[in-house]
Amino acid sequence: MSAKAARIRKGKTAAMAEVCSVHAGAILFGVPIAHILEIVGSARPQPVPLAPGFIGGLVHYRGDVLTTVSLRHLLGLSPREGPQDILVLESAGGCFGLLVDSVSEVLSVSTADYEPNPSILDERRGALFAGSYKLKNQLLVMLEPERLDPVRLGGSQAA
Repeated sequence: MSAKAARIRKGKTAAMAEVCSVHAGAILFGVPIAHILEIVGSARPQPVPLAPGFIGGLVHYRGDVLTTVSLRHLLGLSPREGPQDILVLESAGGCFGLLVDSVSEVLSVSTADYEPNPSILDERRGALFAGSYKLKNQLLVMLEPERLDPVRLGGSQAA
């Protein structure tokens, strides 16, 4: 960061954002709480034959069937055995679930601690992430909820 950018950053009062922290493997991710409708714990989605690999399965949700997206699959991690937590997210196309290993806590993060994606990320991977927040002992990688929508992911795979 340049000295000028550091002076500008210090001169402004940093805004705070609330994010829900989740784990997938050993990585801590964040999702803006404004996009989360509900957290469903210990879910066991039903597999969908012939579905794209990123589809984690289907679950009953409030009288409807909710399609889930596997964060582990998107990250290239091996499938997890046993129940997972689901973040029910709202998108332009409706609701969908994001399967994560576990939901941690809601964190208040400062925009002063935000860093954009590194330039070395390829376009496909960078599209899933919205940058990172520097926490005391680790990084919180922010997910871009709109880019995780199964309809959008399906369209990008077809392209």
